[in-house]
Amino acid sequence: MRRSGAFKDPRIAPTKAESAPIRGAGSLVAMSDVSHSARPATLGELRDSGWESVPVKEEVRRNAAARIAAGEPIVPGVVGYEDTVLPQLENALLAGHDIIFLGERGQAKTRMIRALTTLLDEYLPIVAGSEILDDPYQPVSRHARDLVAERGDATPIAWVHRDTRFGEKLATPDTSIADLIGEVDPIKVAEGRYLSDELTLHYGLVPRTNRGIFAINELPDLAERIQVGLLNVLEERDVQIRGYKIRLPLDVMLVASANPEDYTNRGRIITPLKDRFGAQIRTHYPLDVATELAVIHQEARPLAALGLRVQVPEFMTEIIGTISHLARQSPNINQRSGVSVRLSIANYETLTANAARRALRLGEKDVVPRVSDLEALASSTAGKVEIEALEEGRDGQVVERLIKQATLTVFKAHCPMDQFRDVVGAFDEGTVVHAGDDVSSPTYVEVLSRMPVLRRPVMALAGSETPAAVASATEFVLEGLHLSKRLNKDAVAGRATYRGRQ
Repeated sequence: MRRSGAFKDPRIAPTKAESAPIRGAGSLVAMSDVSHSARPATLGELRDSGWESVPVKEEVRRNAAARIAAGEPIVPGVVGYEDTVLPQLENALLAGHDIIFLGERGQAKTRMIRALTTLLDEYLPIVAGSEILDDPYQPVSRHARDLVAERGDATPIAWVHRDTRFGEKLATPDTSIADLIGEVDPIKVAEGRYLSDELTLHYGLVPRTNRGIFAINELPDLAERIQVGLLNVLEERDVQIRGYKIRLPLDVMLVASANPEDYTNRGRIITPLKDRFGAQIRTHYPLDVATELAVIHQEARPLAALGLRVQVPEFMTEIIGTISHLARQSPNINQRSGVSVRLSIANYETLTANAARRALRLGEKDVVPRVSDLEALASSTAGKVEIEALEEGRDGQVVERLIKQATLTVFKAHCPMDQFRDVVGAFDEGTVVHAGDDVSSPTYVEVLSRMPVLRRPVMALAGSETPAAVASATEFVLEGLHLSKRLNKDAVAGRATYRGRQ
């Protein structure tokens, strides 16, 4: 017997039966104009095919179990949750629970919710023209019931892709019951129907996601009187619209997200609604810098189409990731607001962009970010953290301090201090090195020729003989020695001069 996932053809065109006029039908599901004769087109053909109807949570459970057994991730593209969040999510899906993700901003809550659609069967049959994706075997809307009663096995069937079976709403204070559940459609009344006619109803987002997954983002922002309207959806699995004597036994998997500050302290999710969620899953930020770097490499948009060769040294990427980790521990950053992973991604892209701008200005083809490019992070950091400075105007100082701490942390991890004795000695004897955003890459190569003692540690970091890579490693070493209190640094208007401390 073939089950609901047996038909894996690409998008198809409406069959002749689907294209036939249907009394009271809404618009047909959009299909491509490719013909697929193997797909059942009528209720009778669907029965003969052996297709079986299962509840959406059973469908998700079955596909999740197959994915787990195959060693595949439940939600692809999510990094750092393998041992924490994802096992809880797998348990919730296998248990058939409605889920609420609890976490600060930038913790992939929405991404995980949207990825759950991949656990639905690729295509699902519905009664053609149904606004709420009626099950051909158990129709619940007036249109579908009447159509099946009239045509029987000749009832036309349409097939919808799993992406169609996902609904999403950002909870806002002005969200209404009509948005979520439904309302009387005055246009249908004006067409001559009686108010008591069920066909005058305009279904809301929840009924339109029947036999699918419905998501509510930032659930605590939903007014409490509107939250009450979701109680039946989660417990009795139906909805009631105004004073109509109708009951729509919906088949919906409900998933929500919430910020823990709203959820626990403000108490804006009513207790009966919290009680109806089967699983509450706490998300988190990357637990280590290595995970942060994996997210950066996966999500950052590459700098392309400028005719430039871009190379970002690993130590520069580590500085970006370490800045975010230090910010999540800083008393000067509002931790209740959180420090999103988007900060790391935006900083990485800004760092690369500033290096590209310098290369374009200096006529260089190789783009390798340097320590001097870190000053550009002020613009990408300002809007992503809430700084709690003691005095007005100290925001820039807080960001600057984070950058210095991150640079020093990465320098100590990569560069044992005992290899720089001769380098520090050369500076103490009067050597001076100029650095900055407007200094060309070949200038740093000349520095190494004048200071042979600097060449070995620099080339060990550079990983390349290109002048741009040498320039990046040289600035990193010089800045690390300065932050380690081995060199003095005079900085003015984006330029820096490194000299000995004696």
